[in-house]
Amino acid sequence: MRTAHRVETVRAAEAELMARLPEGTLMQRAAAGLAAACCSLLGKGRVYGARVVLLVGSGDNGGDTLYAGARLARRGAGVTAVLLGARVHEAGLAALRAAGGRVSDDPFEALAVADLVLDGITGIGGQGGLRPDAVPVARAARGSDAVVVAVDLPSGVSADTGEVGGEALAADATVTFGTYKPGLLIDPAREYAGAVRLVDIGLDATLPSVPDLEALQHEDVAWLLPAPAAESDKYRRGVVGVVAGSARYPGAAVLAVAGALRGGAGAVRYVGPAADTVIARHPETLVHEGPPGKAGRVQAWVVGPGLGDDPGVAEVLASDVPVLVDADGLRDLSPAAVRRRAAPTLLTPHAGEAAALLGVAREEVEDGRLAAVRELAARFGATVLLKGSTTLVADAEGHADGVSTPMSPVRVNPTGTSWLATAGSGDVLSGLAGSLLAAGLRPRDAASCAAYLHGLAARLASNGAPIAASDVATALPRAWADVVG
Repeated sequence: MRTAHRVETVRAAEAELMARLPEGTLMQRAAAGLAAACCSLLGKGRVYGARVVLLVGSGDNGGDTLYAGARLARRGAGVTAVLLGARVHEAGLAALRAAGGRVSDDPFEALAVADLVLDGITGIGGQGGLRPDAVPVARAARGSDAVVVAVDLPSGVSADTGEVGGEALAADATVTFGTYKPGLLIDPAREYAGAVRLVDIGLDATLPSVPDLEALQHEDVAWLLPAPAAESDKYRRGVVGVVAGSARYPGAAVLAVAGALRGGAGAVRYVGPAADTVIARHPETLVHEGPPGKAGRVQAWVVGPGLGDDPGVAEVLASDVPVLVDADGLRDLSPAAVRRRAAPTLLTPHAGEAAALLGVAREEVEDGRLAAVRELAARFGATVLLKGSTTLVADAEGHADGVSTPMSPVRVNPTGTSWLATAGSGDVLSGLAGSLLAAGLRPRDAASCAAYLHGLAARLASNGAPIAASDVATALPRAWADVVG
């Protein structure tokens, strides 16, 4: 599992560790890892004679950059520093000069011939976009033929939130130290990070055991996914009910049921007006005209995809089993109605639906995804899966002054792909997550595993080519098999 921590947490952990170590040890560890990564990016045998430009800001980030440059210079690279901060790390600059590096007053001349650029302009404490005087230099770096490597974090992005509040320098790769920073895993900042490499500098012993953000990997998902036991039957494996579709959107019912059938539950009950269409595509489905309360026993409900103005949402919310609410079910959803439920609730909005629930502009959600998912979880007292360029899952746990607050780490899904931006893919995701709920997973785990499998299935189905939502549903068994291996 990849874990990420806020700047405040990282700084406290670094301070605790530095108190135990000789002065400068952490910076030297970071510089050594950074230099090694640069050597790898340049390629075997290409370090000697390579032209490396250091964009050096103030403070420790600039020091990491200068010391790494010194190591590259000692290996035969031609290293030029461009000083962009109000102050320079004097010891790092002395080390660079002692190794044969130089300082240039003309960054554009140096960048025009660079093979590799180290972006050490701002560190993890930077706020807002790049300063105006750094913008032309950053543009020249990005416009050159050089590989751009961000030091700890791309300059101009927020380490804690993933927001980009102005101009930022997009990197081909980022070398980060000690732990991932949330902004490296969340869009829009994630798009600026390129390939991310984590350098161990010994912080594990001083970081808190509970991170701010986590991203599941294959082994984590495999451990969470349900597997039938020898004595299992379709009812012991769980039954998921799907309330979806309408005369206008019968396909939403078909896709939600398709996702549910491939989600690990033993049976799927469909309730709604698209029963004939559903049975024609999925004859194993148990169908009922409704209302939901008369459809038979279920261990979880999915309600909302393509539902239109159907009134079934309130009845489903009144049930005593976990409920997933998506799409049309989210329209005018009452926080009080969700909070009254004794059983868990999982909401799965996209950015537009989240914006409507929060009463803000869609752009505000897209620019501040982490804040939005946390606010939704707290407001509704529910688990929230916020779909989008990076899908986030937040829990609402614990109570302060009677208000639920997110306590568990927010989860970010690493398997997403832009090919999922297609009609109906969210319906498949809802059915899949609902089936995992019925199989007994907690909402946070059901949402996280569903997002992971959904993204992986899209990648397997696409292979770089356009896909439809039905292709994603078809590829879910391959994704499942790939994970459990």
